[in-house]
Amino acid sequence: MKIHNLTKEEVFRTLVTSEQGLSEEEAKRRLSEFGFNEIKEAKKKSLSIRFFKQFTHFLAILLWIAAFMSFLSEYLHPGEGMLTLGIAIIAVIFINAGFTFIQEYRAEKALEELKKLLPFYVKVLRDGKEKEIYARDVVHGDVILLSEGDKVPADARLIETSGLRVNNAPLTGESEPMLRRHEAYEGEFIESPNIVFAGTAVVSGSGKAVSFATGMQTEFGRIAHLTGAVEAGISPLQKEIVKATRVIAVIAAVVGVFFFLLGFLIGRSFWNNFIFAIGITVALIPEGMLPTVTLALAMGSQRMAKRKALIKTLTSVETLGSVTVICTDKTGTLTQNKMTATKVWTIDGEEKARESLLKIAYLCNNARLIEGQYRGDPTEAALLKTA
Repeated sequence: MKIHNLTKEEVFRTLVTSEQGLSEEEAKRRLSEFGFNEIKEAKKKSLSIRFFKQFTHFLAILLWIAAFMSFLSEYLHPGEGMLTLGIAIIAVIFINAGFTFIQEYRAEKALEELKKLLPFYVKVLRDGKEKEIYARDVVHGDVILLSEGDKVPADARLIETSGLRVNNAPLTGESEPMLRRHEAYEGEFIESPNIVFAGTAVVSGSGKAVSFATGMQTEFGRIAHLTGAVEAGISPLQKEIVKATRVIAVIAAVVGVFFFLLGFLIGRSFWNNFIFAIGITVALIPEGMLPTVTLALAMGSQRMAKRKALIKTLTSVETLGSVTVICTDKTGTLTQNKMTATKVWTIDGEEKARESLLKIAYLCNNARLIEGQYRGDPTEAALLKTA
């Protein structure tokens, strides 16, 4: 279905809707059929699995082996203090696992709460009447009313426009507002001026559009699906820890075997040699390495939190320090997609001329200040803020 090639009447026939919009009954039916208009997040692992993972990484496994060897040594030769050492090692593993899990769980919950604080409403026509609904309730065939400052809730085909300009920065990274029109277009779909995409914003003008794709079927949803399908690898710090623990394990094993064989050469009994080799091996395993790394990362996470940077996983703290090249879109990521007027010049430099200039900038302006946020063209918003 090449929705951008169709006329207004053909759009209504194709999407089984009308200029009066859908009826409430039909909207409910389509909502149950197509689902909510929202981007689905990748399926998360259960809390129990995520907690269990804290006990199974390479350094934790090395400590489990050290604890087992300590208990074995205590069993074979009681009273040498190896029982206390084994209990201490297990305590370190549990404390570290609990601390790391709680830290990451809190960060995840904080992000979820932030999302709840940002409800997204949209104006639609239902039974010929204008109605404000949650964006997640928009369905195929809904007639959406767009005006300056609105966020587009779904991929939609324009049927009416009046000086409509849309900021496509969330999709393209380009902050220059694009003029939209409602006439049929024969070119490529993605470049069509009669299509507005979910996640983009109206900076000026107004219009009506009929939604034809919602949720994961939108262009934004497809991008989210592609990015969500990429499996995250281990961080540079985790790679270094794995490398270090392997080296430590090999050295500890080699030294333990060496002293075991050396004991035979000097005539010591098998069990004495075995217990001594276990003691040497356990002594070479750095029990304090795991909590030290976790504590250092946690301190970094807390410092970043004070600067309003929320860390989901502790290893992310170190990962950014290993980055050599960042490939990202500029608008809205490195910048805020906002413009600011920093200086005002007039030809004669007089204060009266400056006041007149600012008055003109204020009056000849379509941007608006709504609930502390400037809505409209970025240039006009900058002039309004200065005036």
